[in-house]
Amino acid sequence: MFVVIKIHQRMNLHFKNKKVTGILTVLPSKEVLFEDEMGNYNAPIGKSLKLKAAMGFKSKRVVQDGITSSDLCIFGLSHLFDKQLLCKQDIDALIMVTQSPDYIMPPTSNVIQGHFGLKHDMICLDINQGCAGYIIGLIQAFMLLDQKSINKVVLMNADVLSPIVSKKDRNSNPLIGDGASITIIEKSIDNEEIFVNLKMNGEGAFAIHVPAGGARLPKSQETGLIEEDLNGNLRSKNHLVMKGDQVFNFVQTEVPPLIEALYKYSKIDKDDIDFFMFHQPNKFMLNKLADRLGVERDKLPSNIVENFGNASGVTIPLNISFNLGDKLCNKKYRLCLSGFGVGLTWGAMIIEMKNLAFCKIINK
Repeated sequence: MFVVIKIHQRMNLHFKNKKVTGILTVLPSKEVLFEDEMGNYNAPIGKSLKLKAAMGFKSKRVVQDGITSSDLCIFGLSHLFDKQLLCKQDIDALIMVTQSPDYIMPPTSNVIQGHFGLKHDMICLDINQGCAGYIIGLIQAFMLLDQKSINKVVLMNADVLSPIVSKKDRNSNPLIGDGASITIIEKSIDNEEIFVNLKMNGEGAFAIHVPAGGARLPKSQETGLIEEDLNGNLRSKNHLVMKGDQVFNFVQTEVPPLIEALYKYSKIDKDDIDFFMFHQPNKFMLNKLADRLGVERDKLPSNIVENFGNASGVTIPLNISFNLGDKLCNKKYRLCLSGFGVGLTWGAMIIEMKNLAFCKIINK
């Protein structure tokens, strides 16, 4: 009698001869201060101020009415074309990672391709992912670059979530912002190695979700009714729901072993990593995560949510643009990127970035 023993293997991925050559982050110019919205919450002012101090909330960027994810990406791409930092004819694939597409159909990447009249011999691809979406988008770009006919991939990561967050939800509204990023990924001859570890658990999918608006529960007059939860937050089924305690416990429990496994897989020690550029839900969570990982807090920045808000996966390229910026245009850094949240999905990547053509933030 034979017994089959299943050996669990992590989702370890390894890429070579791929490089990031530019990162542009696009932020809405409209800024909202935490104090501007405190009166909306069903809580004493003092309690809200304690929340602000603990979580690092200060201000966030949100779009004007009617601005969509594609608008931010089109603005960013127009900037790159106008500044001759990107040539339309060189784009072989256009990836759009977003949870806030312009339409149910057609795909937003195709809409953007059509707006610019890009060549027809290219791949347009939409990916529905959130907090780990930037990592997943990079993985997809690296896989596409394995094809001989693809030499340059444009990865767009954008989310406009502020319109679907209740202004009376003290749990989510203070932190949710909007934004977009455009990352250029190309083939390389420098033999760079990139290591990735990725995990998903759909059993926890409803820790972060929007109940209504899809085929399961279409929007209606009933789904728009405002209800109060046990913590005094007011929202409808059309609004984002985030179970903060579940998300916090998930991050603190699952992300550290993922990072540790990535060290082992890549044979790269944490001390050899220059910066840990993680998704940024809030300052408190990131500081706790840095402590659990045994990483100095200045190597794991936590200053994105307090200045710009949480635009889901966009916080990773925004983190890079804001904290490293022009330094990446003439220096080399080994970075550990990590995203965790919606899905539930969590992933990490060790990648070297150097000599970028651009790494900056612009406002729309």
